[in-house]
Amino acid sequence: MECTIRSMSRDEVAMAIEWAADEGWNPGLHDDACFHAADPDGFLVAECDGKAVGCISAVSYAGRFGFIGLYIVRPGWRGRGIGLRLWTAGMQRLSGQVVGLDGVPAQQDNYRKSGFVLAWNNVRFAGTAGAAMLDAYAPIVPLADVDFAALCDDDRRVFPAPRDAFLHCWTAMPDATGLAWLADGKLAGWGLIRRCREGHKIGPLVADTPEIANALYAALCAAVPDGNTVYLDVPLPNASAVALAQAQGLRSVFETARMYAGPAPACELRLVYGITSFELG
Repeated sequence: MECTIRSMSRDEVAMAIEWAADEGWNPGLHDDACFHAADPDGFLVAECDGKAVGCISAVSYAGRFGFIGLYIVRPGWRGRGIGLRLWTAGMQRLSGQVVGLDGVPAQQDNYRKSGFVLAWNNVRFAGTAGAAMLDAYAPIVPLADVDFAALCDDDRRVFPAPRDAFLHCWTAMPDATGLAWLADGKLAGWGLIRRCREGHKIGPLVADTPEIANALYAALCAAVPDGNTVYLDVPLPNASAVALAQAQGLRSVFETARMYAGPAPACELRLVYGITSFELG
């Protein structure tokens, strides 16, 4: 059996997203375009005898921060060392950078062998969108009304490296609604809800205060049909984010371990009420 690992084309990233859907990860309908925009060379595929059998994303932001995700070997090809080869290739691509990942907690010991250390846990909460009392005077505007440079600057408070190309695509995604809290010209919160294979996910959700986070959450949920399932990926160290999820009647359905190889990057986690993506950070 001859196996090679190479970079994916743009169309093959869509294939990897479909594999993620097969694994039950419930990706967004249009994630592939934005994932590819983040780092066009950051997606690797394993081919054995000319057949695509596995993938991993090793996305680099500004050449100094990387994130591992989409780590999949297709059923029927597992147990043959393909996963290890993908892992090695992905980590080599990010050599010299601080690298993050969101893995299932049961795999923490395996990631520690590669130098990863637990930073915190995230919990995916799920519930249903319903009618909410919206404050007609709240300064909530479409995200498109926010100056893009200001949005990218604000994102640097909660993400350890510039990701302008990703944000440009993410905030213009089809089947999605982005909203911002813009008071007196100052951006104090923003978020996006996108359609997924099942229901909708909110991510990111960033806010200066719990009150702004709650208002944005309600407004984002109001953008989708009543009764739709809504998901929110919450970093557990942010007690206000956990309180928001609980107050909205959301239930815990999944957990990840955020781990880093290298010094955990500084970010204002208290502002993060919803993680952007478990695959790209």
